[in-house]
Amino acid sequence: MAILVFIGFLSLDVAGAFGQSIPTPKGFRPIRCEIIPLPDHRVSFRLDGVEKLQWHTGSSYPRPFLYPFAGPSGESLTRMGHPGAQNHDHHRSIWFAHHSVNGVDFWSDNSKAIIRQKFWYRYRDGDQEAVMASCLGWFDPEGIERMEQDLVVALIPLADNEHAVEIQVTLRPGSGLSSVTLDNTNFGLLAVRVAASLSAYFGGGQMHDSEGRIGEAQIFGKQARWMDYSGPVTVGTGLERIVITEGITYYDHPSNPRYPTHWHVREDGWMGASYNMEAEQQITSAETLTLRYLLHAHSGDYDPTKAAQVHAAFASRPPFRIRKPNAVEKHRQFEVERQP
Repeated sequence: MAILVFIGFLSLDVAGAFGQSIPTPKGFRPIRCEIIPLPDHRVSFRLDGVEKLQWHTGSSYPRPFLYPFAGPSGESLTRMGHPGAQNHDHHRSIWFAHHSVNGVDFWSDNSKAIIRQKFWYRYRDGDQEAVMASCLGWFDPEGIERMEQDLVVALIPLADNEHAVEIQVTLRPGSGLSSVTLDNTNFGLLAVRVAASLSAYFGGGQMHDSEGRIGEAQIFGKQARWMDYSGPVTVGTGLERIVITEGITYYDHPSNPRYPTHWHVREDGWMGASYNMEAEQQITSAETLTLRYLLHAHSGDYDPTKAAQVHAAFASRPPFRIRKPNAVEKHRQFEVERQP
């Protein structure tokens, strides 16, 4: 029997709280994957109502970043900064940076160069994925925009309560410039600082790559289709705390130039697809650079068979495109979608 709570002239059927179903208003149903803008220049990515990721663009930091990146347990698999060295505070979880763009340091916090989100194109919810598209500017210490970046970030649900974050970056010269050069360096373009417990040195974790190599000494500087960092994660509170195993597999996409990428990895807990490890790259207005990556938050130890399956699915998905809406797509300035 339904119980009615009267508030003024309104009534609320709370029968659902007692095991009975509540009719869905006007046929509305929950959307699995959502993007929720938050105060203080943050954006929350949620799966079935549970936050998995946040995007931070506040001007108190020199570059935007993604934190936390939750594992299936809900605990973050990434951290802010190095566990033992304050001069690595620029390692903010998952971030975009480059040590030398036309000779300008966009990597360390010692530089006055900054990366700023100029605007967002679109936040799109959905049952298969939630997608955010935005535009970033890379500004040198004199305020000149050296490079412009279109960014697409998609939260994708996977089987067994796992999920992935797909990241697509398109780079072009800054406003008024005809070209920009990503110089030869180990540092850039997308880096991940893992939680201390996943670190091979500070925790109980281990690194593996797609070619069967294990550990920093074997993997550093080598080419591989993907890199994995897995290790212990503590969940729960008080006497109910337990230790489980989770990890992050970081994939390079076969469409990327220089695939498979070289990897810059460290036992202290970070990994980066090092696009310019072997050579510089000039980008022009006519020849922009698009790179695609995937971060898979998984349960248990590294599983090469599962990793190969996730890589194959990623390789088969079309890239994103950002476009102006058509006549029937109301109330939006831009649309972001998979290319047909």
